[in-house]
Amino acid sequence: MRRLTWVNGSFSAHVLAARLQSEGIDCELRGAIDSPYALTVGAMARVDVYVPEDQMDDARLVMLVGEVDATLAAPTEWAHAGEDVRTRRWPMWTAAVLLFCAVFVPLLAHLTR
Repeated sequence: MRRLTWVNGSFSAHVLAARLQSEGIDCELRGAIDSPYALTVGAMARVDVYVPEDQMDDARLVMLVGEVDATLAAPTEWAHAGEDVRTRRWPMWTAAVLLFCAVFVPLLAHLTR
């Protein structure tokens, strides 16, 4: 077994291991796996990912594909890129005007009698 990489935290390690195993690559996690301290940063949270020597190239390819997918994925800010900020606020302003009318118009009508 050779070290492929290391990640911070048990969750990231398990996600990477699942991705490798889904591609048929054996892997072993060593380090701060399921420690009682649940650290996610720093040297105490380091988890080393090991794969067999003969599967190292395939494992590197899986990691490269994951990085490319993450790089090419559209950010969540792009979902509303074509919209103006004012067009997304119209429901709030409509509700505010209706609330104002429901409260103050009857009050003004009662005061002017």
